[in-house]
Amino acid sequence: MSTAILNPRRPVTARPSFGFEPSSSEAPARVAAASAASPASAASPAPAPASGARPTGKLRLTRRGRIVITTLVALPLVIALLVVGLSAGGAVASSTPSDASFHYVTVESGDTLWQLAVSLDPAADPRDVIAEIRDLNQLQGSGLEAGQRLAIPLRFDAPTR
Repeated sequence: MSTAILNPRRPVTARPSFGFEPSSSEAPARVAAASAASPASAASPAPAPASGARPTGKLRLTRRGRIVITTLVALPLVIALLVVGLSAGGAVASSTPSDASFHYVTVESGDTLWQLAVSLDPAADPRDVIAEIRDLNQLQGSGLEAGQRLAIPLRFDAPTR
């Protein structure tokens, strides 16, 4: 009977060891089983580890794994800080009355914003005056209805009719 010297750090078969190294008494039996195995038995599952083998419970992360974990933990924190930071600078409502006051004009039948703008400030571009009136009164279009009240900024004199 011949004896073979086996390296205990190197697996005998081509299968990955998954942290299980055969003991010296199991190695010759596995070598014989691997050499006598037919292709049909090669697809069989790997044998269960012996009772003496212990799986390691320690999780080992690579540098890339640590970066991914750190990013996944830090990303929700960064998003939360951005949401809080961007929403903190909002407008503050106060209970004190505003000093802004306006002239009011009641629209008559056939009046247009263009006519109103020209009568308010003949020297200015009517498009600029119309834009200011639309913004102040939150008008969506340029159409006016008879009897509608429009706020006019104080810098314009009230039109005389």
